[in-house]
Amino acid sequence: LPGRMVADAHATHPSVIPAGARTARTSTAYAPDEVVARYNEPLPPVADAPAFPFVAETLTRARHVAADEGRRLGLTGMRLEDLALATAELTTNSVVHGGGSGVLRVWPEDGRVVCEVRDGGRFTDPLAGRRPASRDQRGGRGLLMVNLIADLVRLHAREDGTTVRCWFAR
Repeated sequence: LPGRMVADAHATHPSVIPAGARTARTSTAYAPDEVVARYNEPLPPVADAPAFPFVAETLTRARHVAADEGRRLGLTGMRLEDLALATAELTTNSVVHGGGSGVLRVWPEDGRVVCEVRDGGRFTDPLAGRRPASRDQRGGRGLLMVNLIADLVRLHAREDGTTVRCWFAR
């Protein structure tokens, strides 16, 4: 493996098994926040996709817009339900944590359906949705669920807001 990939693995895993070893050891390079910050790169520009601005009163409509577009683009069954559920979670997060509003876009890309939610909020935990919530934590499971049901989730945090993009295979 390339050196940077190995270094990133050591930085993102608290325990590693060195080549040829049978037991794990503590990673002395463990620093996941640094790696995540390094990979907080802008997402490619949005394809020609209509924008659907939403607020609390239009959350249900946003979910229907995404589902209708997903259906039009070929999603069916559970994949269509996954898109609708992910959209509901992401748009609700935008309203609750991202300034009260956001913009939804859905478009086709390389045989997949892409859903993007952009808002004015700023993530303070770069690993939100990437690690399980503790048992006694209230909330904090929606983005984790999106990561579990989508094929890929990319997040880009900017000074003026956050963009979450997720892909669903058709």
